[in-house]
Amino acid sequence: MMDVIDAVNDLRRVTHTDLAARVKNVAVILTSPRSGSSLLKSVLSSHPEIASLDGEMEPFLALTRNGFSFNAGSDALKSIDNQGVLLDNIFDDMTLPAGGESDYLFLKDRWRKRLLLQFPALFSEDRAHEQLIHDLDAVFRLAGEKKIQSEAMLQDLVLSRVFKSEIWRLDYYDGKKNPAASHSFNEPFKLEEPPFVVPRQHRRQLEPDDVEQKILLFKTPPDVYRIGMYEQLFPNARIRYLHLTRGYAQSVNGLMDGWLSPVAFFSHDLERIGLNLSIRGYSDTVSFGKRWWKFDLPPNWQEYLNTNLEEVCLNQWLSAHQAIIDSRVTSLSVSFEEFLSDPAGIIQKITSYLGLPEMRSLPVFPVTMATEAPKIRRWHKRETDLLRMGKRKDVQMMMDSLAYSMNPETWL
Repeated sequence: MMDVIDAVNDLRRVTHTDLAARVKNVAVILTSPRSGSSLLKSVLSSHPEIASLDGEMEPFLALTRNGFSFNAGSDALKSIDNQGVLLDNIFDDMTLPAGGESDYLFLKDRWRKRLLLQFPALFSEDRAHEQLIHDLDAVFRLAGEKKIQSEAMLQDLVLSRVFKSEIWRLDYYDGKKNPAASHSFNEPFKLEEPPFVVPRQHRRQLEPDDVEQKILLFKTPPDVYRIGMYEQLFPNARIRYLHLTRGYAQSVNGLMDGWLSPVAFFSHDLERIGLNLSIRGYSDTVSFGKRWWKFDLPPNWQEYLNTNLEEVCLNQWLSAHQAIIDSRVTSLSVSFEEFLSDPAGIIQKITSYLGLPEMRSLPVFPVTMATEAPKIRRWHKRETDLLRMGKRKDVQMMMDSLAYSMNPETWL
């Protein structure tokens, strides 16, 4: 494992920077998984004053030997090792919206670095990495000749060229899954959690002159267990938090779908530490169910190794929001349900809180990190079980703390 990490770090060739002390403003979305944070981040990232990562912090923590199985027993992280290298990776991936012609040389290198995070064991091998560079050169030569008409077309061409002999790997990408896919995620080593993101086009590198003026936006659900990390990374910055909420029924239903997905949300390979899961409705249902933990790893995760899937997912929702509440961190609370019903109003509320000018218009909402086509009240497919959960005192108390009604008619 360490050999793969070393090889990926060597091949990514990330440049050192000392910009962290100059950063003045950071925004962090705190939430439980399956609460709509990917969509909210996608919309906010189109603001010209907001810089963001293409994906999440997790692969950079792993590259710098931080987190579970390195220096922590869960997703709670008390200290940061190799802080300088972690910051180098953050700044290398941090971009801002840009108009005009795409910088294809910059974009091609971002693809190369991202693919190394997604398939580290594959592309850290010398011959495979050389072929990767050859394939990317061919695609971006066409792009430079203006033979590719759209961002979606470029993404599809890159992925189909790079994985021409293993087209099934496209199923691991956000929005690319073949409904008829029958295989499951089975990579020998994982850095980025699928569904994988791709580098965004029409972006530019965060420059030294930007760091004192722009807001750096971060979204990684496990951050609820490491509040204070961004204060360590950016000691001179004002850190502002957004607490994104979603009702338990919608969240738990989405979590259960994700746990059962054959190609998404694989976060921790417990076989590496000699553990096997025995989660009813998961370990006895899917081929990967004894090996892979999905989504966040709360500090109390070991209490749920031998329970049922709905209990695991409910604990992930409860633990995340309880961690935010217990931290007593000052935050702006925003519900995902309100965001869906009044996106312009909620974005205006957020930009005002962050001290930013209003967005002139909102981008078309992408479908992000979805296990199936979005629709209202998807939780109804597990209605009986979810309503039974709602009778629990801890669920009722948390729903009240998050300002949600226990009337199911109000749950979107």
